Amino acid sequence: MRTSSKLVKPIAAVTGTLALAATLTACGGDSAASDEKVVTVYSADGLKGEKGDGWYDKVFADFEKETGIKVKYVEGGSGEMVQRAVREKNNTQADVIVTLPPFIQQADSKGLLQAYTPEGSEQVDGANKAADGKWTSVVNNYFGFIYNKQQLKDAPKTWEELLDGKFKNKLQYSTPGVAGDGTAVVIKAMHDFGGQEPAMEYLKKLQANNVGPSSSTSKLAPKVDKGEILVANGDVQMNFAQSKSMPNLAIWFPAKEGGKPTTFALPYAAGLVNKAPHTENGKKLLDFMLREQAQREVSAVGGGFPARKDVKATDANAIELANLIEGVEVFEPDWADIDKNLTAYVDAWKTATGS
Repeated sequence: MRTSSKLVKPIAAVTGTLALAATLTACGGDSAASDEKVVTVYSADGLKGEKGDGWYDKVFADFEKETGIKVKYVEGGSGEMVQRAVREKNNTQADVIVTLPPFIQQADSKGLLQAYTPEGSEQVDGANKAADGKWTSVVNNYFGFIYNKQQLKDAPKTWEELLDGKFKNKLQYSTPGVAGDGTAVVIKAMHDFGGQEPAMEYLKKLQANNVGPSSSTSKLAPKVDKGEILVANGDVQMNFAQSKSMPNLAIWFPAKEGGKPTTFALPYAAGLVNKAPHTENGKKLLDFMLREQAQREVSAVGGGFPARKDVKATDANAIELANLIEGVEVFEPDWADIDKNLTAYVDAWKTATGS
């Protein structure tokens, strides 16, 4: 049994389905190599707006206007993006990969990343970047859950409440090992319940209410908004942005019965792909995403938290986001442990849930 003390280092409380956004016609070392005005980004979902109004939409448009470099964008679950890049190691197509922990660590351990220290990264906290320069967070974020506030008078408060029969076939979370937010469900459960064994015992019980697997977390919010399901997992940035066009969404943070609500940082971390076909363009894009102006737009446009600690956003979204996590205890997962044991944790989840 792995205890929570091995899994996390507590700190003070603070007040998916693959979607191809641009067709990839180039291959590493082939026609793409001669096209100097392109950069290809593989990213976890959440930062591109449903209506073209997300942080990526703004940043990529500004970047292309300034540099003339076109951004080709491929989106999917965190694990999917890493798996795709692994399959393409002998014919590299991506220049930049953006994914959530522990998949950015996984990308590094699989030799997918090359060291690069973007301009402005000195303002990113040490816990949110690799010491060897292999990756740097570009948007800070927190794990959370969502519920339909029209059909549920009050937000659920505890994990145990989700075992109630009223949530049968009305609850869904994305697949651990495939989606970053799905993997986060296992991480948080292991922390809140005090280890792997009690967490798996709980998730086994929860399976009776679970609709089933989903490779993409972003696909769950529309289902919650429409009332097809009442509760799902997600993350603060993505769900906050979605709530602007999905009025029935509300964010909450589960607690173990008798305990406090908890969350942990789940940043969008970016790395330069090893043997990238357009390495210099990838560097330019990473620099651009960490510029002060782009970082100020993280909250105002994207509904997230700036990665740079010297950027103090004061827009209406930033204030609302700060209020949202006020009083929620934030813990710091031991990402080295999770990266090392991720397969074992996911296998334990599969066994417990029969997935």
